[in-house]
Amino acid sequence: MEAACMEITILGSGTSTGVPMLGCSCDVCRSTDPHNCRTRCSALISYRGQQIVIDTGTDFRQQALRAGIGQIDAVLYTHAHADHVHGIDDLRAFNMSSGGAAIPIYGLPSTMDLIRRNFRYIFGDEVASKFRPRLVPWDLGGNFSLCGLPVEPLFLQHGPGSSCGYRIGSFAYVTDCNGISESTMSRLQQLELLVIDGLRFSSHPTHFSVDEAIAVSARLGARRTVLTHICHEVEHQRDTAKLPSGVEFAYDGQRFTLPLPPNHSLQE
Repeated sequence: MEAACMEITILGSGTSTGVPMLGCSCDVCRSTDPHNCRTRCSALISYRGQQIVIDTGTDFRQQALRAGIGQIDAVLYTHAHADHVHGIDDLRAFNMSSGGAAIPIYGLPSTMDLIRRNFRYIFGDEVASKFRPRLVPWDLGGNFSLCGLPVEPLFLQHGPGSSCGYRIGSFAYVTDCNGISESTMSRLQQLELLVIDGLRFSSHPTHFSVDEAIAVSARLGARRTVLTHICHEVEHQRDTAKLPSGVEFAYDGQRFTLPLPPNHSLQE
C-alpha cells in the first residue's frame, strides 16, 4: 500500500521582531535576498485536503495570502506570546469562507487560559457577533488524532515558562524553547524532519542558539533539521556554510513532503 503524504510549509521563519526589524539598518535587514525576509514563526500542515496551522502570529494574514490558504480546519498553538497568537482575529475570514463553521484550536491548558483571557471578545459570554472568530478551544492532555493525523504534544522549556512542540508522524515542530526534558527527548527519536528553534549563534536566555539546536539534532539523529525562529543576526547564504550536513536554515515559503506509514495510529 502506498504511504499517505503530508506537506509542511514554513509560513514564517522569523523571531518576534520579524526580519527586517523595524528601525534597524544592518546588512541583513537591508538585504534583498528573500531568504532574509522572515515573518513571524508559523507553519502549515496539509493532509488529504485538510489544513492545520501551527500558530497565528502577527503576520498571519500576510502568510495566508502568500501561501494561498483557502481553508483552515484546525490550529495548534505552541504558547500565548504575541508573535504566535496575535493574528487570531484573521481566522474569522475562514469562518466566513466555510459557511460559518467553527474552527477548533488546541494548546496546553496554560496557553488556552491566556488566549481566552486576552481575547475575551472572542470567548466571552457576550452576544455572538459575526465580526469575531468562531473558535472552539481545546486543552491538550495527551496524544490525539486531528484531521486523520496522530498528534503528540511535547512539553518544552521556554526560559522561565513553557511552550508546546508537536510531533506528527516522522515530523516534529519544536520552537520557542531552550530546554528539552529527557522524557520529551525520548519521544523525538527516528525523525525524518525536525524543525527546531535556532535563534542566533550567540546564547539567549529563552531560545536555543544555533549550536545548541545542532547539538539536540545530533543527539536525536534527525535525518533533516531545519532551524527556525531566526533573528537578524543570521544571514542566510553566509551562515549556511557554517552548518553541518543535514542542517539548514528555514525560510518563508519552504515546503517539505513527508510520507506517513500505512498504519500511523497514535502511540500512547
